[in-house]
Amino acid sequence: MQQATAAPARRLFTSTWLFYFFGALGGILFGYDLGVISGVLLFVNKIWKLGTFEQGVVGGCLAAGAVVGAIFAGRLTDRLGRRQTIMLAAVIFALGTLGCTFAPNVTVLVISRFIVGIAVGCSSATVPTYLSELAPARIRGALSTLNQLMIVSGILLAYIVDWALTPSANWRAMFAAALIPAVVLFLGMLGMPETPRWLLKAGRDDEARSVLASTNRAGDVEAELANIREVIQLDSERQGRLRDLVTKWAKPALIVALLLAVGQQLSGVNAINIYAPQMFTNLGFTNGTSLLAAIVLGAVKVAFTAWVIFMVDRWGRKPLLLLGSACMALTLGLLGVAILVIHNHTAVGLTTLILLIIYLAGYELGWGAVVWVMMAEVFPLKVRGIGMGTSSVALWAATFAITFIFPAMNKGLGLSNSVFIFAAISVVLFFLVQRIVPETKGRSLEEIELDLRARTGGR
Repeated sequence: MQQATAAPARRLFTSTWLFYFFGALGGILFGYDLGVISGVLLFVNKIWKLGTFEQGVVGGCLAAGAVVGAIFAGRLTDRLGRRQTIMLAAVIFALGTLGCTFAPNVTVLVISRFIVGIAVGCSSATVPTYLSELAPARIRGALSTLNQLMIVSGILLAYIVDWALTPSANWRAMFAAALIPAVVLFLGMLGMPETPRWLLKAGRDDEARSVLASTNRAGDVEAELANIREVIQLDSERQGRLRDLVTKWAKPALIVALLLAVGQQLSGVNAINIYAPQMFTNLGFTNGTSLLAAIVLGAVKVAFTAWVIFMVDRWGRKPLLLLGSACMALTLGLLGVAILVIHNHTAVGLTTLILLIIYLAGYELGWGAVVWVMMAEVFPLKVRGIGMGTSSVALWAATFAITFIFPAMNKGLGLSNSVFIFAAISVVLFFLVQRIVPETKGRSLEEIELDLRARTGGR
């Protein structure tokens, strides 16, 4: 009898993790398209003789497109569902990637990267919601962190592809490789379920029960259905709208989400993700060595994100954010000093690499993974779609600002002063997190929302 029951349990476990794997696969595309431009820039800068402004446009146009994608993501996820929105993003990814691959000039490249950005913004606002609504409370943090693991894996994959293609300088092939995960994501999502919360809102109770039964084996399915229905009943007056985010019961969630979204980018991480190879070439490394150093940075991001998967539901979200802020502030401060006082190119290059490794470890411990987990957790169901869309807009607007400004910032202020600014921002983030960010580990999304309503007097 034990063997007979063990086999179905294993099959259920495998199928459940397939839900989460394909749900998070959009992160691979997100990360790949974010990271691939770092290698491409080394070659198109010379081919098209890009100045500081043009480099900022090429680096930042994906983030600009992501703002547009995130704006529409909230409405799409509420109307089409989380699953179909992710599938739509996969199609847009593929179309934009084809445009990048065959771009005859920088204008077409920028337009195509903007289209890819629309898909990035759409998926970045949808995938965390999809994962958090499928996951049971006891492991929701770990499973939502899976999205960040996919993102950093995509960045690492982009660095590896860039490095492998460096001898041929085939930057078009660097872009084209993104077609593979785009197709896999679309085909994989065909067999994935919609989230039970969206299904219940759509009146598809039997489907919602079936999905909950397959993803929440240790929980009481009927009790969770009752909790979700209670929240839906509270939200039944009308569909969530943008102005609902500033109501008394939703505003605290909006403030926390915006702090997390903007803070993640103002820490300077995407200046490193996109421009690290150029930083290293400016410090005397060859193109190949610079991209190899970027691979090391990408591997560190993957390793520490994987570690957070096991820690986020044990340590909690807030302690990891505080630890990450402290680590980022310290390492960036030391990096600024090292650049000023070390004059040997080889020594400053190696010191920069070591300190950036520690910086990225701190970032992934806190702000890399935890931000996406918490943004999907804190919003009430009624405004979850529009809330994730709004906070993703803020995140991508901050990303665009950093990636567009950094080349001019680096040229005008110098690398040392630039990293001092990012270090100061990390200090500010530490104190803001300590003061206003709540802890959400181990609680269902409905418990978080009902507690929020109770504390703010929302009905």
